[in-house]
Amino acid sequence: MKIILAPDSFKGNFSSQEIIQHLEEAARRIFDDLEIIKLPIADGGEGTVECLVTAFNGEYKTVKVMGPLKEMCVEAQYGIINGKTAVIEMAQASGLPLIPGHKKDPLNTTTYGTGEIIKSALDEGIRDFMIGIGGSATNDGGIGAAQALGVEFLDENNCRVGFGGKELGRIKRIVLDNVDPRIKESTITVICDVTNPLTGPNGATAVYGPQKGVDDSTFDILESGMISYERLIKETTGKDMSLIPGSGAAGGLGAALVAFFDAALKPGVDTILDYVGFEDLLDGVDFVVTGEGRIDGQSVYGKVPVGLAKRCMTKGVKVIAIVGGMGPEIEKVYDYGIYSIMPTVNTAMPLDEAIARGRELLIDAADRMFRFIKLGMMVK
Repeated sequence: MKIILAPDSFKGNFSSQEIIQHLEEAARRIFDDLEIIKLPIADGGEGTVECLVTAFNGEYKTVKVMGPLKEMCVEAQYGIINGKTAVIEMAQASGLPLIPGHKKDPLNTTTYGTGEIIKSALDEGIRDFMIGIGGSATNDGGIGAAQALGVEFLDENNCRVGFGGKELGRIKRIVLDNVDPRIKESTITVICDVTNPLTGPNGATAVYGPQKGVDDSTFDILESGMISYERLIKETTGKDMSLIPGSGAAGGLGAALVAFFDAALKPGVDTILDYVGFEDLLDGVDFVVTGEGRIDGQSVYGKVPVGLAKRCMTKGVKVIAIVGGMGPEIEKVYDYGIYSIMPTVNTAMPLDEAIARGRELLIDAADRMFRFIKLGMMVK
């Protein structure tokens, strides 16, 4: 029998590789003569580097960069695959998990460290980039990353502005003369699962700002600054960010990468599956196990299990999802190729207990799942 294990991470609890390890151990206890393809999957957020480095037997690089606050220094890891493509997660340098909850500060958080990762890869000779921009702590319009790569944002006195979203409203001129020339030799693909514009009621500040600490006292500062920034981008580059879905991703980092570095925004899970040649791996496969931390009706909009299951439907391969939890309108996912769902939680318990017992619950759920699958194969 041949199966594929292709879960997303359980955010904040298990990496894709850890889940695969537990799934493999359970599967080999239940089945004999088993061939397993192990394929960590991500959607552009946490786990993207691991997914592609594993799939292509790439290498990891570690670099010290500025964190989401300028006083922070963090070790960020990125991957190099096929010796020519850098795989970067912006959250490694500028992610929300790097900041304690009480220090969330959207006025000052910056993407500068993300730009430093790109610069490090340029120094390695890389000219092809895949950048996942999920999980940001920032609302700076991507000016930090652009600053690290030579874009100058000048105030009314022709002085460079500082870091963070609070600086957006101070920008009066954008100068591109000193952009790192190696960028012009590069191709940048941005993995982006959201279609939010840069500004407005569906924009970066309004939709994603609250989880980063935006409140009534800071919203107007950040949104008015973003509106002014959007206008200046159009005046400087001729590119209208209001017409580009996803420009509001990662607090506007999507806009900066498109506007200043000619990046292409592409949907996350589909880009990853195309890159690893997922359909080719399905030949001769009996079933696929995928998963994520939580699955519900919203998972049909670009989440890993559904995106993967849609590909499997075209090949007639059944998909089972192992998940941390299930939410409302779960039945929607069955229309997209997920055949069954196995939650890890096996009794009523608080969330903190479920997280604390995560390993035990995952092992138990994997065992139950493969036993059910074997029973189904035995029933005539």
